[in-house]
Amino acid sequence: MYLKGVGPARAAMLEAKGLKTVEDLLSYAPFRYEDRSNVKAVRQLAPGEMATVLAEVRSAKVSGFRRRNLGLFEASFTDASGGILLGKWFHGAYLADVLTPGLKVSLYGKVEWDSYSGGLVMMHPEYEILSGDDEGDASIHTGRVVPIYEAAGRVTTRHLRNLLYRILESIEPSSDPLPPHILAQLKLPDRWAAISALHFPPPDSDLRLLNSFRSPAQFRLIFEEFFWLECGLELKRAKARLYPGIAFELNSRVRERILQMLPFKPTGAQKRVLKEIADAMAEPHPMYRLLQGDVGSGKTLVAAEAAIIAIENSYQVAVLAPTEILATQHYLYFKKLFQKLDYVVVLLTGSNTAREKTQLRKLVAHGLAKVVVGTHALLEPDVEFHKLGLAIIDEQHRFGVEQRQKLMEKGTHPDVLVMTATPIPRTLALTVYGDLDVSIIDELPPGRKPIGTKHVEESRIEQVYSFLRKQIDVGRQAYVVYPVIEESETQAMKAAAKMHDHLSRIVFPDLKVGLLHGKLSPDEKEAAMDKFQRGETQILVSTTVIEVGVDVPNATVMLIEQAERFGLAQLHQLRGRVGRGAEQSYCVLVTGKLNQTAKERIRTLVESNDGFYIAEMDMKLRGPGEFFGTRQSGMPVLSIGNILRDADILELARNEAAAFVAHAPAHEDLRRAVAYLRDHWQRRYGLVLVG
Repeated sequence: MYLKGVGPARAAMLEAKGLKTVEDLLSYAPFRYEDRSNVKAVRQLAPGEMATVLAEVRSAKVSGFRRRNLGLFEASFTDASGGILLGKWFHGAYLADVLTPGLKVSLYGKVEWDSYSGGLVMMHPEYEILSGDDEGDASIHTGRVVPIYEAAGRVTTRHLRNLLYRILESIEPSSDPLPPHILAQLKLPDRWAAISALHFPPPDSDLRLLNSFRSPAQFRLIFEEFFWLECGLELKRAKARLYPGIAFELNSRVRERILQMLPFKPTGAQKRVLKEIADAMAEPHPMYRLLQGDVGSGKTLVAAEAAIIAIENSYQVAVLAPTEILATQHYLYFKKLFQKLDYVVVLLTGSNTAREKTQLRKLVAHGLAKVVVGTHALLEPDVEFHKLGLAIIDEQHRFGVEQRQKLMEKGTHPDVLVMTATPIPRTLALTVYGDLDVSIIDELPPGRKPIGTKHVEESRIEQVYSFLRKQIDVGRQAYVVYPVIEESETQAMKAAAKMHDHLSRIVFPDLKVGLLHGKLSPDEKEAAMDKFQRGETQILVSTTVIEVGVDVPNATVMLIEQAERFGLAQLHQLRGRVGRGAEQSYCVLVTGKLNQTAKERIRTLVESNDGFYIAEMDMKLRGPGEFFGTRQSGMPVLSIGNILRDADILELARNEAAAFVAHAPAHEDLRRAVAYLRDHWQRRYGLVLVG
């Protein structure tokens, strides 16, 4: 459909925001609403009120210094009433090219008395330009409750309002896709009425309800989005249950081999979770299970026990890790555990030479390699398994759904165990991993002491160094992590190398200081880790490559430089690298000046060691969309629903979707729902693959 006002340039900007179709635009929810129904002439304004003014820019100037667009921008506005209103914007020098004299604008903000000028002023008012090629109908933008959208490139909130108004005016309402019995039972408004009210709320709308996303229209659309997402997951789960799988036998030999392998007595939580996994592996259809546990809770040991079940049933096990360093850690760990059992464990990564790859592939294809650990290299078409029975995927959120699929296709419906050390709030786990059953290890091995976490400002770094020295003097080891998050691994490497030089030459010239970063070859990484593990290196300076999978019980100090640059979950991961032995361990967070959010992050970490609480806080501070960072994580890209804010609606939608898929009123209703999902949701949610 051709849209007036959308040329190729604007279409490209909208597409970059994920808005490719009219349906995408209709689903693009405003992030807040303003009541601009109080439109006043400038002369009628009174201090203390929120008001909308339609006026003309009379004069504009920047005071203060212009460097980096700082300074104070002031403009005076007037209208037919002859009154004068000042507008002031701090750090607003950029507005000098926007709000030029003679321009007609709409201003919305709080009116205050300005003691400097002796007149009325609005500080940082919202403004919209009323003159221009796409002015549209001014009544859309003022004199009512107005939607505020996140801009898409140079497509402003005003352009979006005009576009949506035109679309809603010109399109014929379509039939409601939600099953009629659900609409009636939950008393939900009709879809078309809900979409219209989402973008242009009726005059009697409650602003408080709108801004907390609980108006009847918003509730209906949030519910609908979650309902289809959950329906897709339910159908996917139901389809998976139909596949024939491997019914692994749990006989006395399997139990004997597990006991032979165990390096220590498992915790109650590990035993419970192993039973859940073993029971699922015994079923005649494929297992799809998420194994969640805080850092250091012993997930890999449980995964090794599951591997024994598969191997003793004459199957192979694949272990997929997102990075070479983590794959190497798993390889060394499994090799050590399975030494007594004589299982051949191999490591396959992009760094293997062509000759090594050929030899390793032969071992895998002939079934001689029982455990195959690797990175994305495992997914290459020429890696063929003799008989793959169990796929273990670590840190799944770093892989796309298609990659998980690729690995599974290397066997005939193998069982899948996904592990994550990133504790995920329950609501999110059920959505991101909605097609998986969840097992949680919620207990740390006995004898682990809680890690003491301290926050220190960088001006007191000398005190930190003397504390570090004391720990090393009593025979302990320490990590020093140096992050450069926004920039590339190359810059992170340079920063770490500089830090390494400073510590080894100036601060601790008499100590052995090692260096580890992502640009080292796998052999160099392994050598650096090996020296640290053996105690030859007392301090290891590293970039975030040690975030997961490194286990040195003698390391008792984790010093994180510029800790404010990290998200909470990552800081918690790094902290989990210490506290693995019987000695008291410490995490020291060194920061520069902190803004409010960073203060909140650091405070949460100092106060709590509970990964699930920390993950919940991390989502609150960063929002669910950024929780995993990448789009390919399988995290659904929601238009209006918010997993945190709308957890109650998500729960309701999940229950309704499960009931509908299991007991649809008529087969025709279910057929219609599957067709709707395929037509409307396949493109947006790769995770809902139905068919």
